[in-house]
Amino acid sequence: MARIGLLGGSFNPAHRAHREISLLAMAGLDLDEVWWLVSPGNPLKEGASDMAPFEVRFASAQDRARRSRIRVSDFERREGTRYTVDTVRKLKRRFPGDRFIWLLGSDTLQNFHKWRDWRGLAREVPIAVIPRPGYDSAAHAARAMGWLRGFVRPSGQAKRWTEWSAPAILMLRLPRDPTSATAIRAHLPNWHSRISKRAPNAPHLGMPLSSRRPLDRSSS
Repeated sequence: MARIGLLGGSFNPAHRAHREISLLAMAGLDLDEVWWLVSPGNPLKEGASDMAPFEVRFASAQDRARRSRIRVSDFERREGTRYTVDTVRKLKRRFPGDRFIWLLGSDTLQNFHKWRDWRGLAREVPIAVIPRPGYDSAAHAARAMGWLRGFVRPSGQAKRWTEWSAPAILMLRLPRDPTSATAIRAHLPNWHSRISKRAPNAPHLGMPLSSRRPLDRSSS
């Protein structure tokens, strides 16, 4: 059984904080890997004028994930899933022997109630909330927490998450990195011109990357 953290997002662009929170969550939750699921198009960001092409965002994620146990995947684009709940259900069917936990930034928790079937998603996998600077109060006051609050687990039990039945949510205690994609785009609006627009190197999930276990070898 592999213990896998799932971090979804636009990665527009991927940045230092994505990597740092993934590595910290890997240690705090005793994960074997973290999979970055690069969204082909976030339904809540449709029409965004500053959304870079998928290939560029994917490439930026690959560059940030190098030399780590972070794997970058185009699973959603290949499987045609638009909503996280559908992605997670397909992953669970594809890898029935593995255990997944969803990694959710506290800045995203305040809009979690807008996600398609968010309660259904919470019933599929445990959720670990990663602190983001300035969002602690908003996260605890999030509309979704009115329902999720009954399923909060102690942060001191973080490494025991595979013993929990979903719904289950915990607030990870991690250092806060202020880096944000929004700030990067504001400072470098043409950031995507600096990244090679190459086709994603994303073989099918489950192909062996090492003898240790099957992995998504989307990142090099």
